[in-house]
Amino acid sequence: MSPRSQTLLWVAQRASAVVLALCVVVHLATIIYAMRGGISAAEILGRTRGNPGWLAFYSLFVLACAVHAPIGLRTVLREWAAWRGRGCDAAMWLFAALLAWAGMRAVLAVTGALT
Repeated sequence: MSPRSQTLLWVAQRASAVVLALCVVVHLATIIYAMRGGISAAEILGRTRGNPGWLAFYSLFVLACAVHAPIGLRTVLREWAAWRGRGCDAAMWLFAALLAWAGMRAVLAVTGALT
């Protein structure tokens, strides 16, 4: 992989980490607010269904995960398992696609966009 590609992966890893950190803080704050308010699961789903703000927020969260995790896993596999080359890169693209697909299915289900 070229030095330019390595640099782009490094930047994507760091940028997605920043997005993930912000999303985790908002997600945890929302959980704490819901738990302290005694909101039931049904009430939470009622508030998220059809809400474009939650759809956008959790879609961003999923996208950041789908970028961040495969890059990190690729690095670990290259260092620990000495797995290099196109096979490793292809496996990480597949992993990214799987994360994005599964995450978006969950987001669409919770926001009611699947129904």
